[in-house]
Amino acid sequence: MALTATVYNFDIQLADMDRGVYQTLAFRVACQPSETEEYLISRVLAYCLEYREGIGFSRGIAEPDVPALSVSDLTGALQVWIDVGAPDAARLHKASKAAPRVAIYTHRDPARLVAQLSGERIHRAAELELYAIDRQLIDGLVGRLERRNAWSVSVQEKHVYVAIGEATIEGDLVRHPLPR
Repeated sequence: MALTATVYNFDIQLADMDRGVYQTLAFRVACQPSETEEYLISRVLAYCLEYREGIGFSRGIAEPDVPALSVSDLTGALQVWIDVGAPDAARLHKASKAAPRVAIYTHRDPARLVAQLSGERIHRAAELELYAIDRQLIDGLVGRLERRNAWSVSVQEKHVYVAIGEATIEGDLVRHPLPR
């Protein structure tokens, strides 16, 4: 018997002061059986941190040849390839040829990812954006993950605050340069 995806619902009040984005978001995200909750939380945070018109989720791990999230313009042309976790060099090479902007949000050790990519052939490697999400933020959100989630997400100076009920979980978002 094959396992099916678990669907999570999110109602998020987003206040990204760094980008001037203030939105009420309501969406559903499928978590595949082979996907960790850390990866799911990273996808949700990446959605909030990159939110703009045209953003959308892929089917996650179920679609290995497409980004975890993407932003397309009104014509359907890919504008931003957003990956989560620890994509390999071949995937990032493909991404940087497919989209004008590539962003990676990792919940894993960013130094290990940078070392893994060092010396690899990646088109426009210096332009890729790698962001490490604070592990305390990820772990705190995983500990409070429900099938229905109501969050208030605030971003100020790359510091992320997530209010869930009376609790606030926070952490930094740190950009790491990729090797050329």
